[in-house]
Parts: sequence; C-alpha cells; structure tokens
Amino acid sequence: MQVDLVKSFGFEAAHWLPCFPEGHKCRRMHGHSFRVDVVVRGEIPDDRGYLIDFADIKKLIAPIEKQLDHYCLNDIEGLENPTSEVLAKWIWDRLKPELDLLAEVVVHETCTSRCHYRG
Repeated sequence: MQVDLVKSFGFEAAHWLPCFPEGHKCRRMHGHSFRVDVVVRGEIPDDRGYLIDFADIKKLIAPIEKQLDHYCLNDIEGLENPTSEVLAKWIWDRLKPELDLLAEVVVHETCTSRCHYRG
C-alpha cells in the first residue's frame, strides 16, 4: 500500500523580495507566519504497518526550522531572493540527502498563497 505522510512545521520570518520592481509592496521588508508541509511517499512494508516515524521527520526538520525562525531570510545563504519558490527548493535541498522518501515541500506564505516543489 502506498501512502503520503505529511509533517508540518512553522516559523516566523521577515523578508523582502529584490526581484520585484521598485514600489511593489513585496519589495519592502515585511514578515510572514510561514507554514511548511514536508511530504514523504512510499510503500508501507507489510511487516511494519507504517512508512516512517513522524519523529524521525521532525528530527530532520528541526535544524532547518531553527535556522529560519525569527530571522530575516535575505540574510541566510542561498535565500538572498527568498520567494516561496526559492524557499521551497532551499528546504528540499537540505532534506533530500537525509530523507530519501521526500516527495514534496509545500511553503505556505499566507493563508491563501503557497508553493509546491517536487524536486
């Protein structure tokens, strides 16, 4: 049986988007309560009954969450232009080497705006 499991985490951060034109509201410093969904996908081994322990995913997420929470994203290496798209790939690149089952990273920038990245 194949399943998708989702482990979510959140962080508060400021950013500004230098790729937007002068005068655009996103070009100014502002903040969000970001939410990120980490999706893993795979076949459940018959002898185990579960795909992966949620706690194992949480351990891999923790250092990423710590690096992002209450910081200006533009000051973090690789996030100089921290759009949702860039942020989703940045998170993927840090998780994938340790999480073979990673299938998708979803960055929710607001309640109504999000980016899905599938590697």
